[in-house]
Amino acid sequence: MKICLTTVCLFLIIGQTIAQQNQPLTRKKILIHLTQGPENPTVAALAFLVAKTALEEGYAVNLFLAGDAVPLLRDQVMDNVTGLGTGKLREHYDAIVKGGGKFYLSGMSSKARGITEADIQGKPAEFAMPKVLLQLSLESDRMFVY
Repeated sequence: MKICLTTVCLFLIIGQTIAQQNQPLTRKKILIHLTQGPENPTVAALAFLVAKTALEEGYAVNLFLAGDAVPLLRDQVMDNVTGLGTGKLREHYDAIVKGGGKFYLSGMSSKARGITEADIQGKPAEFAMPKVLLQLSLESDRMFVY
């Protein structure tokens, strides 16, 4: 039995295409690094709005809060921050949590501002050092900084 080289190549191409179609798609990763806090509500709410929108569009989202942004995860702050044209922080936060987003708070910034475990208890959040920010940035497909 004689096999044509063209036929073999065709079967290999078809097999590879089918295998690629059966592989699960990986979600693109977005990192949002926020340093603006309640003193700049429009920017703070914008960062959360972009995170919420990215989750709605099917992306995986991490937010790294540093500097003046770390108090934003305090419930009393979240409930009172509304950006001009960028919405209510609490509504964006709730959507981010529902969509599976995760928050990282700079450990040093948090300590300097009195943010404790009690402030993030029950939230998808953890304290992190700068090396975590570097790692997240390298693992992400896109990064937004506010």
